[in-house]
Order: sequence, then C-alpha cells, then structure tokens
Amino acid sequence: VSVLYCFCVFSLLSREPSPASMSHCKFEHPRHGHLGFLPRKRSRQIRGRCRSFPKDDASQKPHLTAFMCFKAGMTQIVRDADRPGSKINKKEVVEAVTVLEAPPMVVVGIVAYKETPVGLKSLGTVWAHHVSTEFKRRFYQNWKQSGQKAFTQLKAFQKTRAGLAATAATLRRFAKKATVVRVVAHTQLRKLRNHTVRVKKAHVAEIQVNGGTIAAKLEMAKGLLEKEVRVDSVFQQSEACDVVAVTKGHGFEGVVHRWGVACLPR
Repeated sequence: VSVLYCFCVFSLLSREPSPASMSHCKFEHPRHGHLGFLPRKRSRQIRGRCRSFPKDDASQKPHLTAFMCFKAGMTQIVRDADRPGSKINKKEVVEAVTVLEAPPMVVVGIVAYKETPVGLKSLGTVWAHHVSTEFKRRFYQNWKQSGQKAFTQLKAFQKTRAGLAATAATLRRFAKKATVVRVVAHTQLRKLRNHTVRVKKAHVAEIQVNGGTIAAKLEMAKGLLEKEVRVDSVFQQSEACDVVAVTKGHGFEGVVHRWGVACLPR
C-alpha cells in the first residue's frame, strides 16, 4: 500500500499542468481598492483640482466649464432606477445624495496658453483692476501680520500709459497665439450660508472657456472681469457633470482599513 501511495504522489507532482487548468490571482481574485484614487496620501490642498477640462467644440457658444462649490450636507432621494438587466430596473430605489452650496464666483483674471510638443505654455495673465480682500488673503500665510500690499503695485501700474499699453499687448498676444483661454476665478466664502466653514481665504482656480473662436472666448472673458458668475449660468438643471473633491481622510490606518482586504485565518 505504501508503494502504491508513493507512486501516486510522485505522478501527481511530476505531471505538468496544462494551460487550460492553470490560473492566476489576477483572473480569479478581484483586486481591492480603486486605482483611480492613487496615491492614497494627504492632499496638498483641500480644494479639488480639475486635471482635465471637456473637449473644446467650436460650434458652441463660449461658456465656462467648471464651478467651485461647497458641501452643505446630505439627504435621501427616491428615484426610478434605469438599469436594464438588473433586478431593480424600473423600480423605485432610495439613494443617498450630497447637497452642495454654490455661492457666486468672481472672475479676476484671464490666462491664455498655446500648445507645444511638451504641453501647454502660458502666454501671460491679465488681472482685473479691483480685487477683493478675501482673494488677496490667499497670497499670505498670516494676513494680520503681513503688509497687505498684494496687487497694489500692479493696480498703480495699470493706470499709467505704459500699463494700459502692456495690457493691450498681452491681449493681442492672446488673440494671435493662444489655443486655450481660461479665466481665474475665486469663491466668496462670506456669502456661504454654511457658517461652519470658517475660512476667510478665497479658493482660486483656473476655469477653461470652451466654444467659439479665440476672439469670442477673449471677448467673453473680458466681459466677465470683476463680475460675479452664478452656477445657473454654467450648468443647467438636470445636467450630468463630474465632481472633483478631496476626501476628509481616515487617518493613519493599516492595509485592512485602507484597501479593504480580508483577514485570512491564521
């Protein structure tokens, strides 16, 4: 019996597995953790960053492509599911939704880029003549202990003949060489109804202008300088859009909590 047993074990170990019977963990074992959220570490800034904007369509009218807003809370909604092939198709489902508060933004600058073999290259920036205090706070770590002189020299230079000529030359350079036009906008935290956001520094971001020609984009951007932009002028009701945000974080955790893997029996 022992001889037969050893022969069976030897035959099983020496037999090479066929390609049909071979497998791998990447085929049978689902991975844990979404690779789209790598690297899982602390963000440099609390404001979400648009890494890409929608593809430009010259047949449309010039319009902004993004808007900054703040989380106000959450609630539940009841809606009809539209998932063909699922058990909940054409049935009412209850889902959790996030409520966002979007106070008007203010446009304070225009930036233009030209495409190069190594990426976009800036052609300059045209700033508004009047900027608010909450926007200037963003350039200081401590506003009270600083000189609070941000944009004062630029404001004085813009009034002179040389300043007007420099602004006009920059806009002509935009119209001649630019392929991408963006506006510099900031939030107005003082208009938030959610007073738990105790931040006085405005959040600043570049928002791309899509649609129309370069001249039409520049004309729209110049018309928005020092003016408020409402969210209903950027997005329409029931329009699908992408949301970019920064997670609150879950602290220093191990691999089980961070990636959701299972604890195997020891």
